[in-house]
Amino acid sequence: MIDLAQAAHEAATVRKATPHELDSLAAVLARAFHDDPVARWMVTDDGRRLRFLQRNFRLFLRRLWFEQDECYTTENVAGAIVWELPGRWKAGMLDQLRLLPAMLAINGRLLPRWGRALATMESHHPAEPHYYLPVVGVEPQWQGRGLGTALLRPVLERCDDEKLPAYLEASSPRNRALYQWHGFKVTGQFSVGPGAPPLWPMWRTPNR
Repeated sequence: MIDLAQAAHEAATVRKATPHELDSLAAVLARAFHDDPVARWMVTDDGRRLRFLQRNFRLFLRRLWFEQDECYTTENVAGAIVWELPGRWKAGMLDQLRLLPAMLAINGRLLPRWGRALATMESHHPAEPHYYLPVVGVEPQWQGRGLGTALLRPVLERCDDEKLPAYLEASSPRNRALYQWHGFKVTGQFSVGPGAPPLWPMWRTPNR
């Protein structure tokens, strides 16, 4: 059981992640999202979902996210957050083609569902320059102890300093409430496929 003192210490250690931590970050995010409603819709088999998520997160970290140098974690890798820089959230056609063989190898027959989900999210993405938060997750045993807030803080403070908005899609009411606490506002609702649970696009204007 994580006590409040441990949680406070861990929350104070937020830092940039390093490439050699890629596997640990992918594992943390996979465990954090194992019971996420959209993840459960994507992979209904509980026994397969963790490996599916871990392999996809590893691919995206290695091939897309780390090059922007906006991945953060804590001293003991108790959580992870990924941001994409203004104007950098959309993978170019060449990047998409390079990703396709690995995506197919990882996702197999689920690739069309995964591709449709990504395309739907892209179609709802705002055009105005902003910081984009594609994913943040905390180890299940650390959840509810302030680590999500600590992970959000560095880039949200930068958004305020640079007077730039931020955008994300919330995938559960619990996450939506956390983001609202930090100034994000729901701008709509959509689903990524037939029978999929809702996603809530959320937008945050700078505070100063």
